[in-house]
Amino acid sequence: MRSAALLASLGIAGLFLACGNDPPPAVPQPPPVVQMPPENISGQPPAPTGVDKTAIDPNTAPCDDFYQYACGGWTKATQIPADESSWSRSFSVIHERNEEILHQILEAYAKGEKQDEPYAKALGDFYGSCMDEAAIEAARLSPLDPWLKAIDGVKDAASLTKLLGRFQSELGTGVVFDMQAAQDFSDATQVLGLFWQSGLGMPEKEYYTVNEGKMAELRTKYEAHVGAMFALAGEPEAKAKANATKVLAIEKQLADAWMSKEERREPKKIAHRATKAELAKTAPGIQWDAWLDGAKAKNVAVFNVSQPEFLKAVGAMLGGKVAVADWKTYLRWHVLRIHGNELSKKFVDEKFKWRQALTGADKLPERWKRCVRTVDASMGEALAQPFVKQTLGSEGKANVVAMVQVIEKAMHANIETIAWMDDATRKAAFTKLGKIANKIAYPDKWRDYSKLEITRKSYVENSQKASAFEYARQVAKIGKPVDRAEWQMSPPTVNAYYDPQLNEMVFPAGILQPPFYSNSLPRPTNYGGIGMVMGHELTHGFDDEGRQYDAEGNLKDWWAPNVNTEFVRRASCVKKQFDDYTVLNDVHVNGALTLGENIADLGGIKLAYKALMSLPPAPPGGKPEFTPQQELFLGFAQSWCSKMRDEQLLTLVKTNPHSPPMFRVNGPLSNLPEFAQAFSCKADAKMVRKDRCEVW
Repeated sequence: MRSAALLASLGIAGLFLACGNDPPPAVPQPPPVVQMPPENISGQPPAPTGVDKTAIDPNTAPCDDFYQYACGGWTKATQIPADESSWSRSFSVIHERNEEILHQILEAYAKGEKQDEPYAKALGDFYGSCMDEAAIEAARLSPLDPWLKAIDGVKDAASLTKLLGRFQSELGTGVVFDMQAAQDFSDATQVLGLFWQSGLGMPEKEYYTVNEGKMAELRTKYEAHVGAMFALAGEPEAKAKANATKVLAIEKQLADAWMSKEERREPKKIAHRATKAELAKTAPGIQWDAWLDGAKAKNVAVFNVSQPEFLKAVGAMLGGKVAVADWKTYLRWHVLRIHGNELSKKFVDEKFKWRQALTGADKLPERWKRCVRTVDASMGEALAQPFVKQTLGSEGKANVVAMVQVIEKAMHANIETIAWMDDATRKAAFTKLGKIANKIAYPDKWRDYSKLEITRKSYVENSQKASAFEYARQVAKIGKPVDRAEWQMSPPTVNAYYDPQLNEMVFPAGILQPPFYSNSLPRPTNYGGIGMVMGHELTHGFDDEGRQYDAEGNLKDWWAPNVNTEFVRRASCVKKQFDDYTVLNDVHVNGALTLGENIADLGGIKLAYKALMSLPPAPPGGKPEFTPQQELFLGFAQSWCSKMRDEQLLTLVKTNPHSPPMFRVNGPLSNLPEFAQAFSCKADAKMVRKDRCEVW
């Protein structure tokens, strides 16, 4: 499975404009609509509602700050658990519920129960090896001895480069750059080897290059953390500190060549097809035959070099700019970094100390949680099989399929009426929309783990075997037609995604649960929850990244020049809107980094609204406390009720393509006349933008 960072950078996730000097459109004047739930004086029982009235802040007007209105009561009553960096009313609660189901499954398997179920023994042994703290403590650092000895045996650039290849094939990371399977940007039917920058121990480039404020403070803490890990591994304190300085110096060189997160969102900047011979021209300092030999990829003939300048810089570093002895120190660090959470308690605690600095979490998650997450990450589709039997019936899946179809019809109607799109571009958009594939709940065919050998003997060895298995699975795909049945997320995941190269939307069973979706929730709440998510993913196919791919998933321009110019103008309105939002002190949302997600949020709630309004009204079940429109917007907002520690909020803003939750609610809604109408917002209300942004 490709990493989360790589998925995001490949565009896998995850409106008409009145901007600039254009006068704002008049806000429609609706019939009077109450802004707060009315007192029930009719004597009729209230109609069923999916709105959580206890989450509402009655002291905030919805037209002033809708997020606070919808979530303020929940925020006031909610404490972030000590072992979490954030907590949400939807994602966190569902994840906790799902995780407990997985916990019970794995506990049973580890006890030898239900052994007739697929992969029960392997799953139970993996989980059991993780839970066996006594064995882990007794083993101390011995599971890493083969790798530490291999590093000691490095004598020159050739042996160093081959060992880096072994890191890739046996530990799942090439350390300074990674290779995985990916679709060819120019021919989405084929799979090639994709090189991606790697090697940093901190989240992003800025953590190494900004020399003041929080970034400089975190860099100091990181260097201390590296030194502490070396000391725990047995190095004298002075040597450990000196080696930490060497590690930071190498990572600083890598960071200087690092392609920025904003640039990585531009598909044309990461699409660089290369043959094996062309690799040598791109990065002549890398001994490619040695690396490919170690990586068990000598037969791979075609690649995509996503960051050529980075690879060139790595070549210079491997070619002599960095001494072999310093590289050995760097590799020892990364062995400790990769496996730190699988070693004895002192290593786990030190790893958590660094995580605390990044996220603000007060407490290490319980061991069973960490073990469940590890097994799920390594054998997700094996663990998912018993999970889906418990969580989503056939009726639920059928209802979700029907909802997706209604959302797609709303998008079709939307494209049909867009005035700024010419006929040729509109026709291409219809073609792409018509070819979008939908995957709901779980795969039709489960992944085969029969060649993955797991025992109860060693947690570290199991982790290494799982990494090697996944890498071998990736390499086996290269040079073959793409498998369009494959999933990039496991079914228990509380998330969804759109893949531009497959032109598909995927909604795992994990997210098809309350408060996003339930067969028993009222229709408006479901459309505000999972309906918005569906609209969001669908809009990704036409956001600033997704629109660059055609109906077949090829990176191909299908936009008329004047239509392209108008799209860019409209998207720039969204960028500016989010650039203006202040998160912490003088830290703002990064409008360029979050542009695709913000466009998708805006399109998602608009499509959910249009889809709901296209359906026949549901029969009344009593005196309604909210109109269907109000309930849809409340269902949407309450799906995003969240609390986040400042440390995590800063990390999110610096690294994540999603805006903080309050802006994901207020940002899109402040652009929608339909929202203003639903809550009778006046033209000068805070939730009514004068320069309204609309892309789709």
